[in-house]
Amino acid sequence: MENSLERPAPVSFWQAFVYWLKLGFISFGGPAGQISMMHQELVEKRRWISEHRFLHALNYTMVLPGPEAQQLATYIGWLMHGVWGGIAAGVLFVIPSLFILMALTWIYLSYGDVSAVAGILYGIKPAVTAIVVFAAYRIGSRALKNNVLRGMAVLAFIAIFAFNIPFPYIVLMAGIIGYIGSRYAPDKFKAGSGHGSSKETYGPAIIDDDTPAPEHTKFKWSRFIVFLLIGLSIGAAVMAALTITYGWQGTLTQMSWFFTKAALVTFGGAYAVLPYVYQGGVEQYAWLSGTQMIDGLALGETTPGPLIMVVAFVGFVGGWTKELFGPDALLLAGAAGASIATLYTFLPSFLFILLGGPSVEATRGDLKFTAPLTGITAAVVGVILNLAVFFAYHVLWPQGFDATFEWLSAIIGAAAFIALFKYKMGIVQVIAACAAIGLVNALLL
Repeated sequence: MENSLERPAPVSFWQAFVYWLKLGFISFGGPAGQISMMHQELVEKRRWISEHRFLHALNYTMVLPGPEAQQLATYIGWLMHGVWGGIAAGVLFVIPSLFILMALTWIYLSYGDVSAVAGILYGIKPAVTAIVVFAAYRIGSRALKNNVLRGMAVLAFIAIFAFNIPFPYIVLMAGIIGYIGSRYAPDKFKAGSGHGSSKETYGPAIIDDDTPAPEHTKFKWSRFIVFLLIGLSIGAAVMAALTITYGWQGTLTQMSWFFTKAALVTFGGAYAVLPYVYQGGVEQYAWLSGTQMIDGLALGETTPGPLIMVVAFVGFVGGWTKELFGPDALLLAGAAGASIATLYTFLPSFLFILLGGPSVEATRGDLKFTAPLTGITAAVVGVILNLAVFFAYHVLWPQGFDATFEWLSAIIGAAAFIALFKYKMGIVQVIAACAAIGLVNALLL
């Protein structure tokens, strides 16, 4: 359809800054909700960027490890206002949720034993389990288009559930299988993400299909090397300072290294990296318990920002639990842990956009990584199902199989899944309803 609307006036850096700040406070609903929110606002309503350019950026962020909605915001900010535009968009997407999550985690650790808070969490936990099952279903229904991919999902589930194979190895193998498959059975590994080209148009945009690439988006080796050195220097300098102060085995130093690795294996979104964070945070380092991990995901689901911000919860609880600065400075220790976890989880995301963006803008063609990504996405479905099994066990048999079965939790979980699956209710509404049930139950007991 042709649209006679005039092209919008150019947007200043500060106008964009205000929008990104607002987005940081209202970006509920996980990556899918956040991406559709940006599409509605930036493509349809404000027309800062055309549909084609938006989807092109989204396709690139889907290939990258890390939170795609935050990377998409960074990419659009960079496209519009250069490096500082990208940094502002990416940072403002994260900072509000970091402070909100730190405040909620402090309340949780300080008052979690209060019956009202415990009741609310009792209601939320089965809802979170239902959300994870629903996430596996949603990703699976889009990604598992044939029996080869379904088989990969089953094998990934068996690998992590039965053999406890670390998540990065599963991702690596799935990527290799996808790459080999693209050569010998390309039809089986065609991307099914649904982020293809679109003929929809909403009128002329500031950055339109035919708008020439701005100077700052053109590839230059000098710029590439400078950004790479600055990014690596920031990460290395903080890690070196932590090593000098606390030693390599210090909790904050280990967190910086662990969350750097976590940031590089988050293919498939936050749900996919949770098993890796669980293996490290709970089993390897004992920063938090399995039950606390479920509580953290519940808090992550109810706050704005990327769901991967659950890493801030893990860092906060780890710093608090380990009493990094002594028993009288638990809040400071928690804040330090949360800040380190956030810095090292998101630093690679900025580098991926600032380093890779110019090449993506130059080609604006099909990316060649879709087959390995398709394989990884299939494996991720199996890994998320394993996470759902783990959550269900802890929620329904909190004291182990020998103890009593939590019938009320099972009913709340089933109702939450039906609300999500059949009635298409939003995640925040489902969690709020389940929290209310848990609170009423606690007050009546």
